Amino acid sequence: MALYEHVFMVRQDASAGQVEALTDQFKAIITAGGGTIGKSEYWGIKSLTYRIKKNRKAHFSLMNLDTPSDAVAEMERQMRINEDVIRFMTIRVDELEEGPSAMVRSRPGRDDRRGGPRDRGDRNDRGDRGDRGDRGDRKPDGDGSSNSKEA
Repeated sequence: MALYEHVFMVRQDASAGQVEALTDQFKAIITAGGGTIGKSEYWGIKSLTYRIKKNRKAHFSLMNLDTPSDAVAEMERQMRINEDVIRFMTIRVDELEEGPSAMVRSRPGRDDRRGGPRDRGDRNDRGDRGDRGDRGDRKPDGDGSSNSKEA
């Protein structure tokens, strides 16, 4: 049997319970086909880079599979039929990753962040701008108009 990593996305207005039910349905297809599921992770709702079937967000799920290719083909066929599944990808791998996936590990807590989007760190290191010197008082231009605010 071959090893696969399978990720699928479910439309944003489905509930987490519906996503879990779909995952169980796909697991049943794999086990009926003679395969096993190494791990299954729910990654949550994430924003999409671009719209897919009119969705801006989607529920993401990962399954590590040790199964024959016929079972994977049947699972993918069922995903194409299901209207809730908007995209999926199955990749054959040499070995399955142990422990939590990179998506689960990369969830930063609020304590890990430095600040908001405007936090740019220490702004004092701007390099040497040189001495610009004193500009002095502003004088009217040659055309008679004045640049000063008093005029």
